[in-house]
Order: sequence, then structure tokens, then C-alpha cells
Amino acid sequence: MNISDVLTKQKNMRKVIVALLPIIAFSYYLFGYRVFILLIITNIAAVAVEYIMTWSIDKNKVKVTESVFVSATLFTLTLPPATPYWVACVGIIFGILFGKMVFGGFGKNIFNPALVGRCFIYISFPAFMTNDWIMPFSGLPGGLTRYLNTADAVTSATPIVTGGFDNLKLFLGLIPGSLGETSALLIILGGVYLVLTKTASWKIMLSMLAGFLFVSLPVYIFGQGYDPLYSLLSGGLLFTAIFMATDPVSAPKQEASKIIYGFMAGSLTMVIRSYSVFTEGAMFAVLIANIFVSLIDMKVKAYNAREKVSG
Repeated sequence: MNISDVLTKQKNMRKVIVALLPIIAFSYYLFGYRVFILLIITNIAAVAVEYIMTWSIDKNKVKVTESVFVSATLFTLTLPPATPYWVACVGIIFGILFGKMVFGGFGKNIFNPALVGRCFIYISFPAFMTNDWIMPFSGLPGGLTRYLNTADAVTSATPIVTGGFDNLKLFLGLIPGSLGETSALLIILGGVYLVLTKTASWKIMLSMLAGFLFVSLPVYIFGQGYDPLYSLLSGGLLFTAIFMATDPVSAPKQEASKIIYGFMAGSLTMVIRSYSVFTEGAMFAVLIANIFVSLIDMKVKAYNAREKVSG
């Protein structure tokens, strides 16, 4: 048996990986080569879970989809740089198993597997996910030849907690944060690539950001948060809107549904950030929106059918 007999190729999944490559490279520069070790470990764990689960269902049709590499990579890029390897493994195993395989595998899951895994360890192991964050390397060679910036135990809170960073640094990504969520510039460029290659829906991306800004403005006016631009650039909102909410399986199929779904996820993100105990709400917001996808699609279909008859 060779790799082609086991691996199900998915062209669009490879495009997502291509869009993530600059983000991964920049993360390597900021935080050191531990980034690659985390990526290797989580990908191996994810592939193992999917292989074992498909084998247990039908020994004659053992398949691993390329989407599992996307899920593992996206999951890893949402982690703090110093996340213990075992925590990362637990997270991705849980995400693939309970966010995907229990529903029947690729194309049948209602939740984004990467977000399921991230949410699980965020709640189960908060000390590793929400406390001190490793400061990034700076200058040259940055972290290109180093493991992690722990020599002086330099740690800091993220911008979403402190509010102590200017918008330019947030845009470029020279800040502490999750591995792939620091640079708004690279995330946006990745989103442009996905849209131009027809890999992801721009309607979901923009409507999620619109929903976020719609709620953040009154919240800011009444003194409950940072200014809308700072809020937009900090945390995992952009990364989630572009790479997570647009997951083709768990997102809606109807064009109008995509706008409703995105707006719901964006507005919920700001509500959770502002009024819950969680400093980051994007992952919870998208998972909640995933629950309503079938209902939204059904209502939009019914509305379109009525309009077609009446027209």
C-alpha cells in the first residue's frame, strides 16, 4: 500500500496551506523553531486519529483526507508559543475525533474540528492557554536559529488584554500572541489569496468583520472596550474570520446564508469579549454560529422558493 492509496487528495485544502505558509514562516521568525515541532506533532496526531477511525469503520476503505492537515495546522496556529506538546496533542485528537470523525468524517461534520480542539483545551487547561505569553524575538536572525524566547523568562499579556500596543505593531504582528494570529497583514494577504482562488467566501469574511464592528462601536462608546480598529486587529478575530469561519463543510451553502452566518459570528465575538469571562470570543462565536447553519440555510431556501413563486 502506498500513500496515494490512503490519502484522499483535495485541491482546495492545499490552497489553504499555501495561504498559511507566509504566516507559518513569520511565526517561525517570531517564536523560534519550536513552531515547526508543534506543527509536526499535531499533524501526526491528527492523521493517526483519522486513520484509526476510518480503519475501525471499514478496514478495506482506510482513507486520510488532506483536510486533516489543514485542521491540524490551523489548530496549531491558534496556540500560544509555549503550549506543552501534550496539551497540543490532546487538543487536536479531541478536535478530529469529536469535531469530525464522530459525525462520519469529512463532509459530515457540523463544527470546525480545529476550533473544537482549541475550545476544549482552552477550557480544560486555561493555565497554559490564557496566562503569560512568550515575547517574540526581534531583529535578525529573530527566532530562525532559536527554540523559544525563554532565556530571560520574558513574558507578557497579549494586546487584547493590555491594550498597550499601537495599531501599526498590531497590523505588522510584532507582538506576543498565538502563533498564527499576530500579523493582520499576512492574515489579510492569505484571505485575498483564498478569495482570488475561489477557495473561501469573501461574504463570510466581510460579514463577520461587519458584525464585529457593528457591536464594537456602541460597546466602545459606552466605555466597555477598546476602539473598534484596535479590537479588530487584536486577538484571533481576523484569523478566525478568514480561515476558520469559511470552512466549506461547517459554513452555509446559500449565498445569503453566508452573510447572516458571518454577521452572527462577528457580533457574538464582540459580545463574548465584552461581557463574558473570556478575553477572546471568536472561537466560541463561530462554534455557536455553526449550530445554526442548517437552520439558516433552510430558511433562506424557503424564502427564495417563495420569492420565485411570487415573482
